Amino acid sequence: MSAGPPPRATAEPPPLPALHAGARGAVWISPDGEVEELSAARAAGRARTTPPIVCHLPLQAARLDCPPFPAFDVLELFAFVRPAAFCLPTPSGLAAALGLDEPGGPAAEARTLLGAARALLGELAASRDRDGDGAQRIALTMARAGWSWGGAVAAALGLAPEALDARAPGPPAATGLDVWNRLPQWEERAPPPPPDDVPVADVEARLRLAELLGEDPEDRAGQSDYAAAASAAFAPRDRAGAANVVLAEAGTGVGKTLGYIAPASLWAEKNGGAVWLSTYTRNLQRQIDQELDRLYPDPAVKRRRSEVRKGRENYLCLLNLEEAGERATLGGGAIALGLVARWAEATRDGDLLGGDFPAWLVRLVGRGQTLGLGHRRGECIYAACPHYGCCFAERSVRAARRADIVVANHALVLTQAVMAGGDDRSATRFVFDEGHHLFNAADNTFAANLGGIELAELRRWIRGGEGRRAGRARGLEQRVREVIAGDGKAEADLAAAVTAAAALPGPGWLQRVFGAGAEGAGEAFLGRVADHVAARAPRGEGAYDQEAPAGRPAASLRRAAGDLRAALGRLVEPLRGLRGNLVEKLDSEAAELDTPARVRIEAAIRSLSYRIDVTLASWIGMLADLTSEEGTARDDAAPEFVDWFAIARNQGRPVDAAMHRRWVDPTIPFARHVLGRAHGAVITSATLRDHTRPEVGDDGDAERDTWLAAEVRTGTQHLPLPARRVEVASPFDYPAQTRVFIVTDVRRDDPRQVAAAYRELFRAAGGGALGLFTAIARLRDIHRRIVAELEREGLKLLAQHVDPMDVGTLVDIFRAERNTCLLGTDAVRDGVDVPGASLRLIVFERVPWARPDILHRARRAAFGGRRYDEMIARLRLKQAYGRLIRRRRDRGVFVLLDRMTPSRLLNAFPEGVAVERVGLARTVAAVRDFLACDPMERRAEAVL
Repeated sequence: MSAGPPPRATAEPPPLPALHAGARGAVWISPDGEVEELSAARAAGRARTTPPIVCHLPLQAARLDCPPFPAFDVLELFAFVRPAAFCLPTPSGLAAALGLDEPGGPAAEARTLLGAARALLGELAASRDRDGDGAQRIALTMARAGWSWGGAVAAALGLAPEALDARAPGPPAATGLDVWNRLPQWEERAPPPPPDDVPVADVEARLRLAELLGEDPEDRAGQSDYAAAASAAFAPRDRAGAANVVLAEAGTGVGKTLGYIAPASLWAEKNGGAVWLSTYTRNLQRQIDQELDRLYPDPAVKRRRSEVRKGRENYLCLLNLEEAGERATLGGGAIALGLVARWAEATRDGDLLGGDFPAWLVRLVGRGQTLGLGHRRGECIYAACPHYGCCFAERSVRAARRADIVVANHALVLTQAVMAGGDDRSATRFVFDEGHHLFNAADNTFAANLGGIELAELRRWIRGGEGRRAGRARGLEQRVREVIAGDGKAEADLAAAVTAAAALPGPGWLQRVFGAGAEGAGEAFLGRVADHVAARAPRGEGAYDQEAPAGRPAASLRRAAGDLRAALGRLVEPLRGLRGNLVEKLDSEAAELDTPARVRIEAAIRSLSYRIDVTLASWIGMLADLTSEEGTARDDAAPEFVDWFAIARNQGRPVDAAMHRRWVDPTIPFARHVLGRAHGAVITSATLRDHTRPEVGDDGDAERDTWLAAEVRTGTQHLPLPARRVEVASPFDYPAQTRVFIVTDVRRDDPRQVAAAYRELFRAAGGGALGLFTAIARLRDIHRRIVAELEREGLKLLAQHVDPMDVGTLVDIFRAERNTCLLGTDAVRDGVDVPGASLRLIVFERVPWARPDILHRARRAAFGGRRYDEMIARLRLKQAYGRLIRRRRDRGVFVLLDRMTPSRLLNAFPEGVAVERVGLARTVAAVRDFLACDPMERRAEAVL
């Protein structure tokens, strides 16, 4: 940096054109304000020669049907000037974030980009003294690496032009990427004592809820009843293994979140313990975190008494950032790393996945230099890391240990149970919101996958990085070498484990498995698995994942399984010896070990135990079944597990071969390992029960049957004490606020008819429409057919799996821009909260039956055949319909384009909601008429 007084900052962007593309073409605004409408081809050609200002370059290039071109992406500028701040990656989103006028039409959207650039540079110039020299050093590093905004940002920061001439990036301190030197350090504290066990009375829960709601709250009698009922989960447990479980279905609009926060917060305060609030989706995690503002209005108190807890892989690893910075060269990843460093200084928690990291930045600058900087499973060196004291993941772990309320997710809670406590060994009270997803969460957690990716990862965990792309992966030797130095037995065990791991798939395994020349027992087994699937999978599935039953494998596959089983046995023995040595060291050297060393040893023991007792034990058991006389065939018994072989493909190319094992009922281990260790739990959702129509001659208990789905999907049927059942009806008037139609004259197998139906229904609603699909290929086809026609009428169409954005960002845009339409699959069907007129129409292309694969076949046989199929379909329809009405004044229409919809599925919709089977023309007219007026007013008129 130059000496003497700093030059005057300038906030003017360089004289550049602006480009904004849509489905039908593009708008180009010259530096002097001339507006041109161009075809996609002409706009792409001009952009290749004259770099324009754009918003989200990958999306603009996709709309112009061309590769990315040199450009000034205003989102990169936003990420630098306002790190960790929210902004939708659209011109409207930029306008909202920066206080600019809402753009109306393509030309105004293009002008907004110019205004946004000017506003951001002005803001940067005004804040340069506040940001310190960290921003200047990062800006210089990015500018020297060729960042398009580098010169303008340097000028706004008052840097002399000659400062940009230097070419060497220098050490991290010179580049400004050394954010760890500017981050606060967490403090180690004594572990908290175990919690007391004072109950929460139902009247106390009601009073706490009233406090949270404040003065003049909305009348929700059901919410108070819900809070009182949930308090039963916070009573003392009477005997070991018998948790107090409340199974609570509460309709949309009841206010479940504050309803369970009330008794949970009271119990935590009374007993000095933590309550873990677990969700399935990140969206609900954010919602709970926002609701906690009512409980802790002082931000400092909230930070101290609550924590949003994620798995370690969610957080930025500062050591990864440091080593990436050291590898970065001019023109390389320095631009992306600079933006990540800016964010790391400003972030609340360091969460790359679902926190305040802008998800759209991943597509702008690359996954490897953004999400690829996160923690990688098995690679953390804990206290040996030079940045351990300011590590985001460790900070979150410690904050959760002293918090009253921990907001987590199902995957983390279940994984910690598998690892015998993991990060938290004292949690006794849980709330599982989105409880209808517990079956799937348990299915994923307790699954065993013996495939190339998993085997290669274990080898990498033991041996570290190998080959030309070794990366920074540290093997087991590097992680424990210092703590076992001088111990001959431990060193011998470690060396034996490293040698034995050579039998696992190594670098380049995928090409060898699906080509020729497999090396070692692991690759040989995978090759035989691939042969088995190719021989026995149904024909015509070559471009997609393939699977085949594991029963009665060929002799060559059984031999390969035996060889791999023996190889894994040779690996387990030294790993057990090493673990035993580390456990002994904690005891025998207790007086000499400092805290960092103890932390490293405990982490190594925990990691070794997971791989020995969970991963390797399950793999060896699977291989033992394969090598038995009958293979894995169990024709005469109802098995606990279902096994199969599969080839996974991506864009038609094989990416893995594996043997899979799943529990037929994964709620059995969930009930055992999670609920069996808990003292109390609330399992809640708006869609727990399945309301079935009684069949002819069925004299069963109707009330019992409605709860059967809830018990099957949550595991409460396996508990020693029955769960307390609670039902709180939604306050919404669904018959007045919604309409449901099944279109009878559209052939679902004719893409032209389906596309026409979507187009006309979206037009009738005037936007605010969500189109749901059960297959990605059909979604893409329908999008291609209707996007330009809808845009011609002023309706934007977003699409998951088409637009280069993550689904969370797409939903955020859909929520914010009222007349936008969105096409999506399961991820937008479940857990998406879009209140108000932004979502007023849902169109489902067909009944969402479960995929008829090997796993489903086994569960169908175990859980009731056709009834199981129908339960899944009803619950999916119920969940999708639940997206439609989120507030008392909302109104909307739900349309199924599947004329084959069985009447037995229609109980998915609330009682009193009429389901009409009519043609498309009548449905379109009904959608237009119903959404043109307020249904609450119509109901009032009908009463009068």
